[in-house]
Amino acid sequence: MHTTFTVTGMRCAECARALTRVLGIVPGVRSAQVTVTPPEAHIESDAPIPLPTLEQAARSAGAYTLTPHAASSSIALPTPQPPPTPTTGPTPSLFPLLLIVSFIAGTCALTTQFRGVWSWHTLMLDFMAGFFLVFSFFKLLDLRAFADAYQVYDLLARRSRAYALAYPFLELALGVAYLIRWQPMLVNAAALALMLIGSLGVLRALLDKRAIRCACLGAALNLPMTTVTLIEDLGMAAMAAAALLWPH
Repeated sequence: MHTTFTVTGMRCAECARALTRVLGIVPGVRSAQVTVTPPEAHIESDAPIPLPTLEQAARSAGAYTLTPHAASSSIALPTPQPPPTPTTGPTPSLFPLLLIVSFIAGTCALTTQFRGVWSWHTLMLDFMAGFFLVFSFFKLLDLRAFADAYQVYDLLARRSRAYALAYPFLELALGVAYLIRWQPMLVNAAALALMLIGSLGVLRALLDKRAIRCACLGAALNLPMTTVTLIEDLGMAAMAAAALLWPH
């Protein structure tokens, strides 16, 4: 199914790229392409998508409005024998996430072993430092694209673009704090709150059975939203809680 919209509010190619990203992750959209000249959005979908859903996605990227062409309705319309349109970007896969977590865990195990004193508490804090530092790095590779994807499902980010943009810096600060062991009780409390809030948004997306993109590694990698994401957030929350309950 194909729909063409006239887009108002665009000023440059960056606007078109931002709209392409947010429209492309709307559930049900197979592909999205936004052009500056002419200012149009072309949507391919498997089933009709309500116009308000697309408008909400467009507003998450900026002050953009979508107007269906005269030949289109407010939802996606079928075209005769449309050619298959490949989805842009890497194929969704959990392998990068599992590989990165394994690297962090392995590095922490090695550093703990060579310190000469094996401590689950030290291992856990080192893992949390590595987790927040690495994950914030991937988010900061394309901050705006991360914020676009994060606002789709996170409860706070949906209400505040500023929070979505600040989130990678919060993770970076937590990573540095864990690394230097600064104010452990305060840092663990902050990490616990951050992870629990994030878990609520992920849980809601999973319960709604929405096929959306996970933003935990930013926009550089195409990760599907699955129960693994929920386990990741709850696991970090559990470690922060354990560090609060049993301080070293």
